[in-house]
Amino acid sequence: MDRSNVIKLIKETKTKDEIGQLISQETEKQVYCDIWSIQREEWAEAGRNGFRPIFDFVIFAPDYEGEKIVEFEGNRYGVYRTYIGKNERVHLYTEAKGGA
Repeated sequence: MDRSNVIKLIKETKTKDEIGQLISQETEKQVYCDIWSIQREEWAEAGRNGFRPIFDFVIFAPDYEGEKIVEFEGNRYGVYRTYIGKNERVHLYTEAKGGA
């Protein structure tokens, strides 16, 4: 794993303000990753389940804390599935994130 690409992992949390409205806050961190193409089987199965797969980002497991948004080259992608691989790697299967 050469980890030559940088992505941002974005965690979204919701809190209530003083009048009870939900406020969305984002925290982000940069991590190094490999980028893999989505395999044909994954693309077909995800499509059947309503997802639009685009990238498989591979990062080290200690870097991942359940974030559901990945930003790469100014574009945001939603994490629809994760897979824990060998050697403490996590695959983040992502789709195009509408409205972001």
